[in-house]
Amino acid sequence: MPVITINQFEGRTIEQKRKLAKEITDSIVKIYEVGADSVSITYFDIPKHNAAKGGKLFID
Repeated sequence: MPVITINQFEGRTIEQKRKLAKEITDSIVKIYEVGADSVSITYFDIPKHNAAKGGKLFID
């Protein structure tokens, strides 16, 4: 069972997440030759004040 985790900043719409889930699932089904029901995708929406790069928060 493929398990996909997507870490991203907050702000994507539900429709964008639906489209991405469909595209990822379709690709995995084709390449791995598994059923769509076996593909699991979890989104983690991260607030920009909870992530940093280069010593700075992304909100800075």
